[in-house]
Amino acid sequence: MKKILTMTILVLIGVRTGWRATTALLLMVGLTGWLMAPWSQQNTSARSSANAPSPASTQSSGESKTPTAEGYVLERDAEVAKAGPAPHNGPGRSTGYSFFEKAAGFRQVFRKRVLHPGAAIGYHLQKEDEVYYILSGEGMMRMNGKEFPVKPGDAILTRPGSSHGLKQTGKADLALIIVYEK
Repeated sequence: MKKILTMTILVLIGVRTGWRATTALLLMVGLTGWLMAPWSQQNTSARSSANAPSPASTQSSGESKTPTAEGYVLERDAEVAKAGPAPHNGPGRSTGYSFFEKAAGFRQVFRKRVLHPGAAIGYHLQKEDEVYYILSGEGMMRMNGKEFPVKPGDAILTRPGSSHGLKQTGKADLALIIVYEK
């Protein structure tokens, strides 16, 4: 779980600050070897054309791009977007993007959630560590009865046993990434 959260946070830092800053941060904290190990492995049998899926099998519309022989899964917003009510009985409408739900053995939930004007994630009890990372928009976070504003670049870790909710404020949608263990 710590590696997934660390990777998520580092990727989000990279998106917000530019990849050079993230690479420098990785070098400073000594994680480069840990992160680069999968890239440096040259497993020719996994890359052989006999094991690789055909382009047709990975390019059908509406499906995730899952060339398992290459060791990755690619999913796009448009493929996984689902509009509906806000989660946890919150008011308003939202769009949820649940990535990697069908990835075998992947034990994390990685979601993007867009709260449209007036929407909120309802106040609820947390059962596992959960990270909210604000991508865009403005909101008001309620955590254990206290409220505080959130904006792009804010990361909130909710621990088990805490209660929280998030309300979109302002004129624009509030977009965030949500990560927790299944």
